[in-house]
Amino acid sequence: MPFELLGSEIVYPGRAFAIRRDTLRLPDGRETRLDIVEHVGSVVIIPIDAEGNLIFVRQYRHATGLDLLELPAGTLDVGEAPEACAQREVREETGMAAGHLEELGGFYLAPGYSTEYMHVYLATGLYPDPLEADADEFLTVERLPLAKALASAAHGEIPDAKTLAALFIAQSHLVKGK
Repeated sequence: MPFELLGSEIVYPGRAFAIRRDTLRLPDGRETRLDIVEHVGSVVIIPIDAEGNLIFVRQYRHATGLDLLELPAGTLDVGEAPEACAQREVREETGMAAGHLEELGGFYLAPGYSTEYMHVYLATGLYPDPLEADADEFLTVERLPLAKALASAAHGEIPDAKTLAALFIAQSHLVKGK
């Protein structure tokens, strides 16, 4: 007997996401409720400059109380294509546009409670073309050589899940292009 959806309701209609409460019948016949974060989706970008450096952003993340080193990323606008979002976000967050974007794959950020799917893009052929950052974003751009970025990730110095997952997905593309 598969999981059966018995009912669903939005319990919180937020600005960046909604929370949906689903009632399910479990394979053993019992019922349960699950709260699900509904998210339109997002992108994470791995920008590589002409010198082979990866471009990161450092920003304060209030939920952690820390300034985190992350790859540029952002939420899709409703109906927006992931590639368009990636091009917009890399410009907003790094001040650089990508001459070439390659989608490498993607992943669910937290499939136990969220529908958010992140598309991973490799951005190359970068050139200056800044867009104004979102009003609530205060970012600093940091460039790291590939080896240092991968070592930092491996040693637990980058505690951001999307950055770690994107680096893992991109590793074979990054190392072969080295």
